[in-house]
Amino acid sequence: MWTSGRMSNAKNLLGVSLYFWGLMDLTTTVLSGSARPFAEGQEDNMSDKFHQRMKRSWVWNQFFVLEEYTGTDPLYVGKLHSDMDRGDGSIKYILSGEGAGIVFTIDDTTGDIHAIQRLDREERSQYTLRAQALDRRTGRPMEPESEFIIKIQDINDNEPKFLDGPYVASVPEMSPVGTSVIQVTATDADDPTYGNSARVVYSILQGQPYFSVDSRTGLIRTALMNMDREAKEYYEVIIQAKDMGGQLGGLAGTTTVNITLSDVNDNPPRFPQKHYQMSVLESAPVSSTVGRVVAKDLDEGINAEMKYSLVDGDGLDVFDINTDPNYQVGIITVRKPLSFESKKSYTLKVEGANPHLEMRFLNLGPFRDTTTVHITVEDVDEPPVFEPSFYFVEVPENVEIGTTIQIISAKDPDVTNNSIRYSIDRSSDPGRFFYVDITSGALMTARPLDREDISWHNITVLAMELNNPSQVGSVSVTVKVLDVNDNAPEFARFYEAFVCENAKAGQLIQTVSAIDRDDPQDGQHFYYSLAPEAANNPNFTLRDNQDNTAWILTRRSGFRQHEQNTFYLPILISDNGRPVLSSTGTLTVHVCSCDDDGMVMSCNAEAYVLPVSLSRGALIAILACIFVLLVLVLLILSMRRQRKQPYIIDEEENIHENIVRYDDEGGGEEDTEAFDIAAMWNPREAQMVAKNRQDMLPEIESLSRYVPQARVMDNNVHNYVLAKLYEADMDLWAPPFDSLQTYMFEGNGSVAESLSSLQSVTTDSDQSYDYLTDWGPRFKKLAEMYGATDSSGALW
Repeated sequence: MWTSGRMSNAKNLLGVSLYFWGLMDLTTTVLSGSARPFAEGQEDNMSDKFHQRMKRSWVWNQFFVLEEYTGTDPLYVGKLHSDMDRGDGSIKYILSGEGAGIVFTIDDTTGDIHAIQRLDREERSQYTLRAQALDRRTGRPMEPESEFIIKIQDINDNEPKFLDGPYVASVPEMSPVGTSVIQVTATDADDPTYGNSARVVYSILQGQPYFSVDSRTGLIRTALMNMDREAKEYYEVIIQAKDMGGQLGGLAGTTTVNITLSDVNDNPPRFPQKHYQMSVLESAPVSSTVGRVVAKDLDEGINAEMKYSLVDGDGLDVFDINTDPNYQVGIITVRKPLSFESKKSYTLKVEGANPHLEMRFLNLGPFRDTTTVHITVEDVDEPPVFEPSFYFVEVPENVEIGTTIQIISAKDPDVTNNSIRYSIDRSSDPGRFFYVDITSGALMTARPLDREDISWHNITVLAMELNNPSQVGSVSVTVKVLDVNDNAPEFARFYEAFVCENAKAGQLIQTVSAIDRDDPQDGQHFYYSLAPEAANNPNFTLRDNQDNTAWILTRRSGFRQHEQNTFYLPILISDNGRPVLSSTGTLTVHVCSCDDDGMVMSCNAEAYVLPVSLSRGALIAILACIFVLLVLVLLILSMRRQRKQPYIIDEEENIHENIVRYDDEGGGEEDTEAFDIAAMWNPREAQMVAKNRQDMLPEIESLSRYVPQARVMDNNVHNYVLAKLYEADMDLWAPPFDSLQTYMFEGNGSVAESLSSLQSVTTDSDQSYDYLTDWGPRFKKLAEMYGATDSSGALW
């Protein structure tokens, strides 16, 4: 029968005993890793407790074998034997299960089990196999299949390992001794239930005397007081874990723990300088930077944050200080405008303090420090400054041109006090309504003011230093044009009334109202009356309603269209201004025929009916006659036009004065659509044009031979043209339709001299036309008409 290693399993086996054959006595435990049988007496006792069975049946269910066998021969594990085995080889042993045939083999004749591979308990701690005895000839099972276990016994072949290493930890500086830092853990793959192979002990190899480690738990603590981060911040600690309880021969593993001392606020801030010297231009704008101060703090992060403030000095209201959160510096800025002429230097006392304090380190303080800052204001050439900085002027609209309405005053704020020259920014006064005296700053009117056109003027007056024109100051001047009564009231619209032929006396035919462009302070009030020439009008009368309106009423009845179908009624409108202004408006009244309800039917006089009606043939004849007459008139006009040919073939080719008016800007010399530009620059070019003129005779054309090629314009005319050119360039409102052409065919430079009447006297007695006789036969008729004759009638 198969026997199990424990008696509790004996009841499951058959009646054949299996014996374990080892190298030692059967009553002794086999230490080579084979079965552990009970002694003979133990077997008998246990058999009596359960049931009667054959003597010397062995209890078995597991084998033991040491790991990491390094021999060359297969490792003997144990022996299987059946009671039916007579030693004649008739029994065949078969092994199956985990590792059968690969890790473990069995001699099918003897039942010896061997391990043919190296065993590692950390990879697999036991194998479960099944054994069976068969009849070698028939293959019939001689024993039921039985299961047993081969356990791998551990040896100390694995050192402890820190699976989470290396470690990183931090601890606040200045921590007390014994402050926990971090706990490290090492694991040993050996069997913790067998011997001391997996018993680990911790020790510190590097990091003393700053840190210590608990040998049992691996907890690292501080071992030295007052560790200062500013002195040393990083520590590398090496921890060792050794098995076998730390005994000699045990295996060991190490890990590194990088420990950083975190910062605490244990260092007060200090200014490296007790005195700072700074300078700033007096023209520096508000909020501009003057300089920076910094207090050094050996701490870091939130413990090194600073807050700067001004605690004393004569510039507390002129300067300010802010803290830069990125660099922890104090930035001194300008709070108010500076003036070198008023104050040339300032002294400030600046304090830098830590806003975050720790109570246990207050004895190391105070956590604040102060420094002194001297600021010098530097002089710059400043533009003129106006006093006051804004002007508001009220001026009546009827003020005379050249009247001084305000004295603008500016001065040089510098010590040199340069002279000032005043002007007006023309972009603020495009209409050129004002003028400022260049030296006195007197603002005067240059053009008439009209409140009804422009009631407000916002101009900019400039002040420039005489010695440094680049320094220019400006001031805004607001001019309010006050109203004066300079506009007479007038009808609000064109009024046209209708009166019925059957209207009765006193009937209302129209309500009129007026408007006035003026804006008096007391409000508008108009007075209405009939004009003096219509004061005794027999047809209509007027009633003033005293509410700025008036009624037009009929004075009589019996209006007739055929007698008079339209009446014109002049109405006088006066305002309440000072002086009182008035105007006369005319109301047109039409006489109309109306029905009984007063509804207008017709306002046109009835046409008289012809006593005799014309036939259709007569009307056609009349129209035909009219058509024939029109054709004759057009024919006569055409013949006359051909007889009297035009002076100029094309009007655009006329080189005489041609004024062209258009609404868009001219093209200058490139605009040759209206005239030939060559005639303006070279009189010789005019000769080519004159060939196409049918009104120019050869004698007149030949006059150009006497015109010098280089004609110098009269000096007075030249100055006049330059003055007009400058005036046109400066006048922003000048329209672009000026056209200047040069004419060199008459005047002082021509043979005929001037034919202009500008220099002629008012009487013909002093005017002589004798020179006409020298001009040839073409001018004979003119010579006869204007030439002087003697008493006998002969021409001189």
